[in-house]
Amino acid sequence: MGIMDKITGAFDQNKDKVSDAVDQHADKIEEGVEKAGDFIDDKTGGKYADQVDQGQEKVKEGLDSLDGQKDDFGQA
Repeated sequence: MGIMDKITGAFDQNKDKVSDAVDQHADKIEEGVEKAGDFIDDKTGGKYADQVDQGQEKVKEGLDSLDGQKDDFGQA
């Protein structure tokens, strides 16, 4: 069994827990993703701002879709 098989297996076993955590703490997770993007933009002088923004959206979309619903991020 390779490392990726172990990671995939561990994720599959804990997907419901991760999904519940995202549901409960979406605001804090979104804040952390935004802060990480701001940090990268600061360190690169904004050179990769478009790519950083795309990455932030992909992270949020991926986490948001864990429970099959798009209801966690971008809610006011």
